[in-house]
Amino acid sequence: MKMAVCLPGPGLWDCSRCPGIRGHQVPRPLPSPAVSRRGPGGMALSGQEAEKQGPAEPRPGREPESWWCLVSYLCFYGFMAQMRPGESFITPYLLGPDKNFTQKQVTNEITPVLSYSYLAVLVPVFLLTDYLRYKPVLLLQGLSYVSVWLLLLFGSSVLHMQLMELFFSVTMAARIAYSSYVFSLVPPAHYQRVAGYSRAAVLLGVFTSSVLGQLLVTVGRVPFSTLNYVSLAFLTFSLVLALFLRCPKRSLFFNRSVPAGASPSELDQMNPGPGQPTGGRPGPAAAWRDSALARVLRELGHNLRLPQLRLWSLWWVFNSTGYYLIVYYVHILWNVVNPTMDSTRVYNGGADAASTLLGAITSFAAGFVKIRWAVWAKLVIAAVTVVQAGLVFLMYRTDSIWLCYMAFVLFRGSYQFLVPIATFQIASSLSQELRALVFGVNTFLATVLKTIITLIVSDKRGLGLPVHSQFLVYFMYFLVLFVAYFFAALLVGLQHLRRGIHQPLPPAQELRSPVQEKAVQDGALGSLQPGARPLALEDGVEAAGPASPEQSQQPEAKA
Repeated sequence: MKMAVCLPGPGLWDCSRCPGIRGHQVPRPLPSPAVSRRGPGGMALSGQEAEKQGPAEPRPGREPESWWCLVSYLCFYGFMAQMRPGESFITPYLLGPDKNFTQKQVTNEITPVLSYSYLAVLVPVFLLTDYLRYKPVLLLQGLSYVSVWLLLLFGSSVLHMQLMELFFSVTMAARIAYSSYVFSLVPPAHYQRVAGYSRAAVLLGVFTSSVLGQLLVTVGRVPFSTLNYVSLAFLTFSLVLALFLRCPKRSLFFNRSVPAGASPSELDQMNPGPGQPTGGRPGPAAAWRDSALARVLRELGHNLRLPQLRLWSLWWVFNSTGYYLIVYYVHILWNVVNPTMDSTRVYNGGADAASTLLGAITSFAAGFVKIRWAVWAKLVIAAVTVVQAGLVFLMYRTDSIWLCYMAFVLFRGSYQFLVPIATFQIASSLSQELRALVFGVNTFLATVLKTIITLIVSDKRGLGLPVHSQFLVYFMYFLVLFVAYFFAALLVGLQHLRRGIHQPLPPAQELRSPVQEKAVQDGALGSLQPGARPLALEDGVEAAGPASPEQSQQPEAKA
């Protein structure tokens, strides 16, 4: 006797293929939350495990086509927002006959405002980005860019130029909106690929803008004022593009409503504190312990015990401070080294284009560095830092504008080499919310330190040093950082040799994230679950996506 086995059909149990039964259909039972489901490879998943799998991939049709169109449009907007061919020539424009400001005014009165205003707007813009769900902040960025170039073209006083720096600081703080917005459009499985597309669009825009500006100045003999009108036209067009961006329904912290069928965020899945009462309304203390902020802070305090997380966070704070001080004042230095009145012999755009290209290449190359970062991180940081110190000293000493250009290109490339490594080392042990918080705190601390140094060294109310003397101070700054990293690397090496653990590990254990390093120390590597992968970083703000099996096996190789 054959047993009839009903086969599932669309919405019904289809019994047409059962032996001896024709045309027999019964309603298909709905799966309950407790019913096990099949995961990848046919393995059964419990209801709780299946819920963690998140929403299914969108089926082919209009939905994926819709968000791919949105991502393509956003990448195009990101490219156009970087089209500012006059940006590389702002300093010679201010010092030239068009505006006729003195070098002391530009160095000690106008440029320092950028650091002060950036510190003032960074946290409010960060919070507004999430609260307003990205698009309004992108519009604010576009309006600020237009305001910058209107003040450049029609402003005539030091106060006007200080207002210009204020608006420019708003555009810098608002960059987080672009880097975060893209992840509200796509399924988590596509985070990494889409982050690469958006970052590539930004880098391509910066490179194209710099090359275009240099060609217009050198080949087309376009004056700086006309170049600023061209920049204003591009920025006005990008502002129009921002008007047609879609406003997402969710964001990371403030707008956290979960639509039906969607998986909860990482913050929602954190275990509540022990103070949650079993019934009734919780008391104030228990409510605080169980709040999202308290849970984030507890998780952050737990993760700060990881030595690699502390090391790379300190690198982020101190080295990015020196990096941005160099970037802010190098254009003034170029004008001192090459004080020509012939605008066709100013090659600032070419230097910016070359440094952007080299930074992209070194960032890509960093993904192929395979070493044990727990042992060699301090030594690598020390080596890169001493190279940066030497390049800053070369910029300070040389009278050749070409050597000065070359030193800046190499300096920027060396910094960009460590950025993706630091990004992975910081973010690999953190949830998505903690990544945003840690990168935000690191950026804020770096901005505070940069503001303090600017107030002491550059501002007329402090020492008010000329730009050449400032670069000598920055050289000493990087030299002190090198000494600190070098002695820390020596200490790690001595401890490594004393413990007798300098034997090479098997290849599968050579590359580890900070969480894996801690798990090895605790003897729990086997129980470690693969975490989320870090994605594109725009000015210190991180997003995350799930790791594939290959990425989980070799996290460092794709830092």
